[in-house]
Amino acid sequence: MCLAVPGKILSLAERDGTLMSLVDFGGIQKDVCLQYIPDAAVGEYVVVHVGFAIQRLDEESAIKTLTEFEHLGVLNEEFGDGFAIAARQAGLTAPTDSATTEVTP
Repeated sequence: MCLAVPGKILSLAERDGTLMSLVDFGGIQKDVCLQYIPDAAVGEYVVVHVGFAIQRLDEESAIKTLTEFEHLGVLNEEFGDGFAIAARQAGLTAPTDSATTEVTP
């Protein structure tokens, strides 16, 4: 599933000519591109889709949405370890770095 998720802008930075921000999604922090909303400010809430802030959102609506997403388990599904989630859904053990095997010709 790929949702647009509200988050709070924690910091702003320019990286390689691109306006970026650190955004908090109910305790999960991710880098987000702000090129579509270049005048966004620290403390504002934005709606983020596939790593891009696409619109502003008022704080009350953002918190209400984040609370509901957390209750439904959407935040973990959206931001969690995709391999571990897929393995759990398939009833398998999640892959780990130590589980990799070397193939010899």
